[in-house]
Amino acid sequence: MARVRTRPTRDDTRDKLFEAAARVFEEHGIGGASIETIAAAAGFTRGAFYSNFKGKDELIIAMLEDHVEQTARRHLDLLTRHGNLADFIEAMKTMDRGEQDPLGRSPLLHMEMILFVARAEKRRPELAKRLRAGRKLIADVIETTSKNSGKDPVLAPSWWGAIVLAMEDGFRLHRLIDPQTTPADSFLRAISDLQRAIDVSSS
Repeated sequence: MARVRTRPTRDDTRDKLFEAAARVFEEHGIGGASIETIAAAAGFTRGAFYSNFKGKDELIIAMLEDHVEQTARRHLDLLTRHGNLADFIEAMKTMDRGEQDPLGRSPLLHMEMILFVARAEKRRPELAKRLRAGRKLIADVIETTSKNSGKDPVLAPSWWGAIVLAMEDGFRLHRLIDPQTTPADSFLRAISDLQRAIDVSSS
């Protein structure tokens, strides 16, 4: 009887390449990581890499896109279970951001990849799309939780999205530079403090 061979799906291959690339980037840096090294770390050939991505730039953009999509799914799932903003923020504190998401596990790598893409002007439109998606996600959370509480948001949800996303990137950078005075939960603590301050001022 012939043995049935199962081949990994395209999604499985991409996920393994994402995980391998994250490990190789962290060890060798983005500039020092070769396609051959990434493919080998994932258990694939160079040909398997090129059947999924044209090059390292496309791989990095795909990893950033996957991170945004996974973040959106996790946040929207939380939103269905926690319609109040305070409850939503508390739930975020216990959410596993790293599950099947290498960039969620490594904020430093996330920042490095963003800077890598941003350095080339021709790649910035792709990065801008991810930025806008992140802002819209936060704006949707603000709109939904405000509607559930019967209160109008103090600022336009789109502006809140820009503020919150900038705060998150800022705390990532601060934690990288000075981890002793920037705890891992600094961003979520700041969001909680901001939310409480707004509730007090609007009451």
